[in-house]
Amino acid sequence: MGVTVIIPARYASTRFPGKPLAELCGKPMIQWVYERSVLCASVDRVIVATDDERIARAVTAFCGEVVMTRADHATGTDRLAEVAAGLDDELIVNVQGDEPLIEPAMIEAAIAPLLADPTIPMGTLKTPLTSFEEYQNPNVVKVVTDLQGFALYFSRAPIPFPRDFANQLELRWAELATAKHVGLYVYRRDFLLRYPQLPSTPLESQECLEQLRALEHGYRIRVAETDLIGQGVDTPEDLEKVRMKIMMMQGQQ
Repeated sequence: MGVTVIIPARYASTRFPGKPLAELCGKPMIQWVYERSVLCASVDRVIVATDDERIARAVTAFCGEVVMTRADHATGTDRLAEVAAGLDDELIVNVQGDEPLIEPAMIEAAIAPLLADPTIPMGTLKTPLTSFEEYQNPNVVKVVTDLQGFALYFSRAPIPFPRDFANQLELRWAELATAKHVGLYVYRRDFLLRYPQLPSTPLESQECLEQLRALEHGYRIRVAETDLIGQGVDTPEDLEKVRMKIMMMQGQQ
């Protein structure tokens, strides 16, 4: 069962134009994501998907594989599906291009349930919340799952609501049956090709969370657990934090 990682990479960004090419300890950020994805033992192939020639040239320069896509895709999933249509691999992994410290073990954890159970169409990750502030923060997506580890709901809201200790929430938030969603996805290829054709759904539109479309159409999403945490880059300030982490890691070697 072949496994391909696809890394969607756009040049345009409201908060950080040219982000995939931002220099990070001697390499463009996209190279860090690519090289760390290659380290995952279950992955057979890594591809950068982009509509920008500058990104394509950068990937080619470090001998990475790149596929040019259309420029009119509304979402990264649409870009992923375009590339997947030309592949034969059973599983397609979406690794975000702004995760230069992605741990290969995180990719492995997300893949494992779909390797074990061919009926699962889609998978993702969750990790424990680290603070009450994260629980309340609408930019931190929360996920609740059933007893088998399948997603019941994703939300920007603080879910679930603890009726019996609502007035002690700041002290007892760690008791909640919720977790932080990690935006790494695994798709069975045939499902990924259908996914962009599914009509947009009410909860997806209201929460601005694309994964809710799958749930609203009745598809299961397996949510694997990980204690590992990546470091996404949304702003130049985030890039500096990652640079410091890499320098510390290199200093320890």
